[in-house]
Amino acid sequence: MNGKTVMTCIDAAHASLKEHADEIASLDQAIGDGDHIINLLRGMGALAGMREQIEGESFAPALKLAATKVLSTVGGSSGPLFFSMLTGMAKTPTDDAGVAAVARAFAAGVDAVGQRGKTGIGSKTMMDVLIPVAERFTAMADALASKKEILEALPRIAEESMLATRDMLATKGRASFLGERSRGHVDPGARSSQLMIEAVCARLAQGDA
Repeated sequence: MNGKTVMTCIDAAHASLKEHADEIASLDQAIGDGDHIINLLRGMGALAGMREQIEGESFAPALKLAATKVLSTVGGSSGPLFFSMLTGMAKTPTDDAGVAAVARAFAAGVDAVGQRGKTGIGSKTMMDVLIPVAERFTAMADALASKKEILEALPRIAEESMLATRDMLATKGRASFLGERSRGHVDPGARSSQLMIEAVCARLAQGDA
């Protein structure tokens, strides 16, 4: 695990978000501020501009570099949340570079987002995707599942969890002001998180990054 791996994941996530930008914007306009995807793409673009710096670092420093740039370029609530995700992952030792270490890092990042946003499952947010994925990742790593099995399973749980937000009542963010009217819409943060997880897993499945 190194800065090149981090940049590979950023590139995959960035490409997927650009491809689905109109869809995410529509979801956000229905129940949010409408600027979620704009903020995310701004941050991803800024990270792309730091390619050499990020790729030249080891795993944790690369994540910290990315976190600082995200915080300064991504507006709205997403900036602090993704900053927490990246810094939480960076604080977890990954020296052995094994699957279990990566699972621990991801779970620590998700936990940091939960603490920052003071939310969890059932709130109709990105956490409704991140938490189930982190739990499945950890369980599969502990069970010594193969990299292939994990990279195939995580996108499935991400999609199932994202779709489940459609029938939820929003309790956080702007969507919470809509009350019952927030039902019937997939949460844009859940959708963007699902897309990024799917894209990263697909890219890593193509070979060692």
